[in-house]
Amino acid sequence: MQQPSRTPLGNLIAVWVLALALLAVPSAVGATAGGGETAVTDRGPGRAQPHWVNTWTAMPQLTEPGNMPPAPFTGDDAVLVDTTLRQTLRVTTGGERMRLRFSNAFGTTALPLTAVTVALPRDGRAGVSAIEPGTLREVTFGGRASTTVPAGAQVVSDPVDFRLRPGSTLTVTAYLAEGQQSLALTSHPGSRTTSYLRHGDGTADADLPGATATDHWYLLSDVEVVSGASTAAVAVVGDSLTDGRGSTTNGNNRWPDQFFDRLREHPATADVAVLNQAAGGNRVLADGLGPNVLARLDRDVLARSGVAWLIVFEGINDIGTAEATGTAQRRVTEDLIAAYEQIVVRAHAQGIRVYGATLLPFGGNTMYDDPDGLRESSRRAVNEWIRTSGRFDAVIDLDRAVRDPDDPRRLRAGLHDGDWLHLNPEGYRILAAAVPTRLFRTPARPQDLATG
Repeated sequence: MQQPSRTPLGNLIAVWVLALALLAVPSAVGATAGGGETAVTDRGPGRAQPHWVNTWTAMPQLTEPGNMPPAPFTGDDAVLVDTTLRQTLRVTTGGERMRLRFSNAFGTTALPLTAVTVALPRDGRAGVSAIEPGTLREVTFGGRASTTVPAGAQVVSDPVDFRLRPGSTLTVTAYLAEGQQSLALTSHPGSRTTSYLRHGDGTADADLPGATATDHWYLLSDVEVVSGASTAAVAVVGDSLTDGRGSTTNGNNRWPDQFFDRLREHPATADVAVLNQAAGGNRVLADGLGPNVLARLDRDVLARSGVAWLIVFEGINDIGTAEATGTAQRRVTEDLIAAYEQIVVRAHAQGIRVYGATLLPFGGNTMYDDPDGLRESSRRAVNEWIRTSGRFDAVIDLDRAVRDPDDPRRLRAGLHDGDWLHLNPEGYRILAAAVPTRLFRTPARPQDLATG
């Protein structure tokens, strides 16, 4: 049977009815009971709505025997059994809503988390075991107080209504009734921050008297916050120079920390998060302390929430651990350059701008400096490529900032910690000051970089 034709007025009424019906339908990812997700991300061009952004991270590693939790928290075949672990960390950007990620990336058995809480530390200080009264909040996972992280996986908590000010310190407390039934523990040993261990469930306790202190982070890998549309993160891939060897324990004066302090002084960059994805001994090309950069790039950068920029400041350990022969050093130079190009291509495919930082001198260091200067020649060749190849979206010349102008193969004497390789807090301040803040004012757009 033939349908009657619609008049123009009839068509207009039909459109109005359809629009009203769509507005009445709840979002498929809207707020749900039991700690469910809230839709905060606009995936269209310009990312116009609030979205999740990482505000703190620590590169997951397999814990070495010397960095395992102290006795009695490490047994013969299990770790952290009936143990409360309280950790503090300094976030970068803030927000009114947050969530945590726990990593079991290197675990060979499941990681059961019995209970987790967050709070503000006493007096806002890093490395303390006490919390501010009235700030404690329970963390849930799918509406439940406990969760189990499968081997090799991570778990994201439910969102928690919890106000975090930019640059503030957060306390995260976890209790593991069963512990992890193996010694393959995921951690970040180079925390430069004191954590606390005690038997029994202390997740709700205002303090942990008698707890054992240890300067490592365990299990916790990320904190994310719901942020405004203009907020984005810069990830820094690096080694011990970025992880902060030579900085002050509980002082948060690594160079990425001091760089964030500079960013938040200026309105144009105050909403930029800084993610320190570095580990002492890490290399670009080969596994060492943690996976090589080419292997960990997806996990540590491309999969992080809200990353718009990447600083690559790594390669010294590749040069320093390669044999001091002409053949070996030519090979590591060529391989590093090829690796940097791969990093740029892979990050650009995700709309992330990539900035290359020049490698610092190590003349006088007993491990890396060789009598014939072959490793120094490699460092200079790599730096020349970083400066002149045009492959990076910008160059950050950290070498120029801290080298001795009278002997460019060495650091300035007052800026290192005594080994002519790692810096002291003043040296890290100089590095932070050498990074142009103008490079972080406009987040990258995928359409600008996809063919770069």
